[in-house]
Formats: sequence, C-alpha cells, structure tokens
Amino acid sequence: MAKQQQTGKLGEDHACLFLQNIGYIILERNWRFSKAEIDIIAKDKDILVFVEVKARSYTFYGAPEESITTYKETLIIDAASQYMIQTNYDWEIRFDIISIVFDKSLHPAISHYKDAFYPSI
Repeated sequence: MAKQQQTGKLGEDHACLFLQNIGYIILERNWRFSKAEIDIIAKDKDILVFVEVKARSYTFYGAPEESITTYKETLIIDAASQYMIQTNYDWEIRFDIISIVFDKSLHPAISHYKDAFYPSI
C-alpha cells in the first residue's frame, strides 16, 4: 500500500473513532456507487451524515479540506442519493468533512466541518 493510501486509511480510522467518541453511530465505511466513494456514513441522532475524510502528513499545498472540489462534492451527493434510495431513507441529511493533519509521530490534528457543503436544488 502506498504511503498516501496508508495516510488515508489511518485518517479514516481516526475519523471513525472521533465520530464515535462524540456519539455518532457508524453505519458504513467506504460505501461505493459508480465513480464515487463515501468514506463514512453515520447517524448523528436522527440525522444521516455523509462524511468525506481528507488526511495529510503536511500542509505545504494547503489544508486537506481544500482539496475537495465541486466535482468531488457532486459525486458524493449523487452517491448519497443512491444510498438513500437503497435504504429507503427519507429524512434529514448532512454532508460533513473531517480534515486530519498528522505530525511526524502520527498524532492527528482533527478538524470537523459540519454542513460543509449542500446539494443544489
């Protein structure tokens, strides 16, 4: 596994622990539809939350969350719609981003952005 993939996997593991520690229930990890993958699907009380995780070991080229493009958001929104169809979910949803920067000792600095983006109507 390449270093970038290892950082991503480690980031997702830390993101899941972070979310569980604040009361979220993890429903799915790495859920795929077509070209899209949703890193984490969780419940925050009665809200279904689709979480994109971005992890980096440096910020030389910017913060991890800055790498999420409008195209990526569109893919996540499309996949979320399909997930809702497949599970017959018909209630409130939210799209969050968890940004993680690891120091040299692999200690994570975690930032959680609730309602990070919205589907266009």
